[in-house]
Amino acid sequence: MMTDVLVAHSSDVEKESFYKKTYLHVALSILAFIGVEAVLLNVVPERLIAAMFAQRFAWLLIIGVFWLASVLATKWSLSQSKSTQYFGLAFYVLLEAVIFLPLIYIATVYSGGQVIYQAAMLTIAMFTGISAVAFTSKRDFSFLRNIIVIGGFISIGLIVAGMIFGFNLGLWFSVGMVILASATILYQTSKLKDAYSTNQYVGASLQLFASIMLLFWYILSILMSRRS
Repeated sequence: MMTDVLVAHSSDVEKESFYKKTYLHVALSILAFIGVEAVLLNVVPERLIAAMFAQRFAWLLIIGVFWLASVLATKWSLSQSKSTQYFGLAFYVLLEAVIFLPLIYIATVYSGGQVIYQAAMLTIAMFTGISAVAFTSKRDFSFLRNIIVIGGFISIGLIVAGMIFGFNLGLWFSVGMVILASATILYQTSKLKDAYSTNQYVGASLQLFASIMLLFWYILSILMSRRS
């Protein structure tokens, strides 16, 4: 039976179990992403991958479809049905793999696979540090919510404008997005106990996974720009 007890109101044993399951699912999602990405790189034709970047309006359509699908995936991951929750998480992992395909391809071909490893290590280190701050600090990070929402709308507007008018957002935009992703991870981690019940660890892992991938995207973009 599913329960609706918030993590904040559960016992210490239940809290520990929730956090263990959440971060286990985050790790499994990352491993699944790596596996799916490897398959896509070997199956999808190179000309199709190149077209995802070459046609900015096609890419804008992909972003729009991704946003709508991610909303559905999030909704499914918070369902009372375990099978629906896992379907939502798996669907989101597949979406991330598709979105990352052109960037990973370019990083592999033109910058070497080493830059992907470096970006991954930096992402893991930052995520670990931010999570430690969230769990050990007694501060209330609720103030970050409005900053994240406003920053998210601004970033989406700039991305869409860049695609429509064909201008490069540049290094400082990527730096700003790294800061935004870091703030999102800090806020989400600090609010896990207040936003989810003890049986919603799949949905919690999806939210953290999404923020980790956003952080990874822009760290990788920064490292690639330094090598170009």
